[in-house]
Amino acid sequence: MATTAGIQLRGVVKRYGGHLALRGLDLEIADGEFFCLLGPSGCGKTTTLNLIGGFVGPTEGEIWIQGRRIDELPPHKRPVNTVFQSYALFPHMNVRENVRFGLKMDKVGKAESSERVETALGLVGLEQFADRMPAQLSGGQQQRVAVARALVKRPAVLLLDEPLGALDLKLRQRLQIELTQIHRDVGTTFVYVTHDQEEAMSMADRIAVMSDGRIEQLGTPTEIYRRPASRFVADFIGDSNFFAATVDGDVATLADGTKVPCAGGRNGAATLMVRPESLRLDPAGLLRGSVLHTSFLGSYVRVAVQTAAADAPVMVALNEAVEVPAVDRPIALAWAPEAGIVLEAEPAAEAV
Repeated sequence: MATTAGIQLRGVVKRYGGHLALRGLDLEIADGEFFCLLGPSGCGKTTTLNLIGGFVGPTEGEIWIQGRRIDELPPHKRPVNTVFQSYALFPHMNVRENVRFGLKMDKVGKAESSERVETALGLVGLEQFADRMPAQLSGGQQQRVAVARALVKRPAVLLLDEPLGALDLKLRQRLQIELTQIHRDVGTTFVYVTHDQEEAMSMADRIAVMSDGRIEQLGTPTEIYRRPASRFVADFIGDSNFFAATVDGDVATLADGTKVPCAGGRNGAATLMVRPESLRLDPAGLLRGSVLHTSFLGSYVRVAVQTAAADAPVMVALNEAVEVPAVDRPIALAWAPEAGIVLEAEPAAEAV
């Protein structure tokens, strides 16, 4: 059955005993896409990756890659390779030998093997380290060897299971850039699992935000950040302020009776979400409160504001060029109507 999608999951269910890990997942990933599966621990993202790779089989449903059904094939017969968080390099082999290992198992000829190994090392910038042993490399260099070893087999799909999770922040950020450059160079479909929202936002063409075995929202980083489909997504991606509200058109009435602008789209009981960077100090602002705390965070100042309109303090991100209000000072806040995102109302808490 022909398909233009690089990967298709059709009605995929996965149970582990009595636990339902995936709930009828339908997903299409385009050929050559850098696609991220994002979510907290236990949401189903690694299970989805393992199903594509063949490390586990689906309880129900089908998995297709480039028009070929592959869910009944063993891992070594799928056009897929995987990079794990643990580098799993052979300590007794040098870098070149580690990268060549898969080609050796596939009985690729010596001349072609050598050419492909040098090309893969060039892609990850390790040509000068080919004769070093893994113990002589940094963590970031070892991870690049693992990527080269996966790419040298020229898979249609490269699966990456939190490959940068063991690295420190600055090295992780540098390798994020390197991985996106490698992706552009090779054109292979990348499926990347992470629980780090900034990592997903900085790398992916599209993101699937997962929760409890299902996809909460699928879209580009911009779409998911600016127009979250649920409170879970809004809370997981970036920082958010939430207000219980009653919405009528483009006006939201908050818990204390304050009427504020919103993007509309849903009337009645709702949750209003406003990002901290969308808030501004404005003497004419409709949301009023007092400053609880200020924090200088380098590129911006975070101000916590106590207001009767919300249970939790409202967080405001101010450009450092703005005069920061003093603690206990009364202030007023405003935002553009389109910055007030209307979400489904939170269910009432059960009595205990």
